[in-house]
Amino acid sequence: MRLDGKVALITGAAKGVEGRLMGFGGAAARLFSREGAIVVIADIDEESGKLTAEQINNDGGEAVFFRLDVTSEVSWAAAMEATIARYSKLDVLVNNAGTVSRADVEGTTLEMWEEQMAVHSTATFLGTRAAIPEMRRTGGGSIINVSSIFGLVGSPSSTAYHAAKGASRIFTKAAAVQYAKEGIRVNSVHPGFVTTPMTAPFFSDPELINPRLATVPMGRLGLADEIAYGILFLASDEASFVTGAELVIDGGFTAQ
Repeated sequence: MRLDGKVALITGAAKGVEGRLMGFGGAAARLFSREGAIVVIADIDEESGKLTAEQINNDGGEAVFFRLDVTSEVSWAAAMEATIARYSKLDVLVNNAGTVSRADVEGTTLEMWEEQMAVHSTATFLGTRAAIPEMRRTGGGSIINVSSIFGLVGSPSSTAYHAAKGASRIFTKAAAVQYAKEGIRVNSVHPGFVTTPMTAPFFSDPELINPRLATVPMGRLGLADEIAYGILFLASDEASFVTGAELVIDGGFTAQ
């Protein structure tokens, strides 16, 4: 029960339906619940989000779904208000919602660039800003921003995704320094190549995935649960002296 009694809001957590391929947020929601947390599943996918919450509740946990457009300041205010009205506090925020865009610099349109920045960079800022007053009120908390190895290194494509995830990474460090004295910890997680609903269409093509697997020292794709366990550590009191850190979970890719 590493999160016993804590209230955690996880964005992009709808893909946590049992029997289906899970995303980082859905896997984290399941794991957090098993470790004693009350889980707020925040997503634009209402059908999957409600089903994930229902299954967690049926398994003896406590979860609720709130619709949240992470790029909207108004939507963040509504989700935070609903969370506090229901549970009176917020201990953990996981900024996980994301999309992907694969194009080199010349192939990246302004629309693609702005969409990636909105979902990964602006959303992280909005969520963090919304959570800080509530965490301050209760004496602290933990914010985990799900970045990527592509926020650390480059690749032949995904230009806007790289830039947006890199922005999330350095924003994490700024927030960590600014709020450390108030007991609010801010850290980033950097997954490598992992099978999720977002990556499955791409990774299912052997011509696309095999060259990438050849660059991973462990020689395989990661699992959503392996990322969720890293998020769990940073959310828990076990990480009470960890802030501004980058937790890389990539099978050794960035060690080369």
